[in-house]
Amino acid sequence: MTFFRTLFGPSKEEIWRQFAAQTGANYVPGGFWKGDKIEATHGSWTIVLDTYTVSTGKSSVTYTRMRAPYSTADDFRFTVYRKGIFSAIGKWFGMQDVTVGYEDFDRDFIIKGDDEQRLRQLFSNQRIRELIAAQPEIHFSVENDDGNIWANTFPAGVDELKFQVAGVIKDLERLKLLYELFAETLDELCRMGSASQQKPPITIT
Repeated sequence: MTFFRTLFGPSKEEIWRQFAAQTGANYVPGGFWKGDKIEATHGSWTIVLDTYTVSTGKSSVTYTRMRAPYSTADDFRFTVYRKGIFSAIGKWFGMQDVTVGYEDFDRDFIIKGDDEQRLRQLFSNQRIRELIAAQPEIHFSVENDDGNIWANTFPAGVDELKFQVAGVIKDLERLKLLYELFAETLDELCRMGSASQQKPPITIT
């Protein structure tokens, strides 16, 4: 065990259990069909951290994701991710990229959404911008479902704050900052009137 820990570093379970202990969350061991997960709380919301694997034929890709459903008061949605070669190609073909008025943030990230005023209001929160910038890779969004036909179906009036990246995150500090990003964003959505502090009528699995 010591040899493998030296070679590969701490295991996912070790780091995730530390994350759960330091945030007061629950570590839920997985079973035959599902992997382990973390269930954290912030206010009336449950924030779920887990991994899932997508098969692409001869290979497969594992993703880390964090999700938090919430009761929504409007249809405000957004997506934020780091700029790269493919985002530059997307802009060439007319993909929407909103600027929110902060030079470094606008330079480093693609920001998409259906309400420019709301986007600028959300990202006027300096701590949210700092927490997004602290993630070396990020795809952060509000969705109206879990993104595939086998996942949870959300009732009317419920959206989901969602983060996902390829690979398994085993960086304790990164996970803690990610949890803080969810907490700060949910609070800001409430201040904006886009989210309700009422517990959403759904439990994600």
